[in-house]
Amino acid sequence: MSSSGKFDTDTIKVLNAMSEMSKPASGKEIASASGVEATVIGKKIQILKSAGLVDTPVRCKYAITDAGKKEIC
Repeated sequence: MSSSGKFDTDTIKVLNAMSEMSKPASGKEIASASGVEATVIGKKIQILKSAGLVDTPVRCKYAITDAGKKEIC
């Protein structure tokens, strides 16, 4: 199932960028990798966390979940 129907473009960019990261990343790192403004990242992360697509394995660092990876396939 594609995430394109559920999320806006910036949220999809964040999810795609996170899928390419090899370790948990900070909001600033995600912003840099996704091209989404750092001021928007926090809100997008919260949306993805509430959907179960992103988690926080380390304080202030975020990682895509297996469900998140399946979402962008």
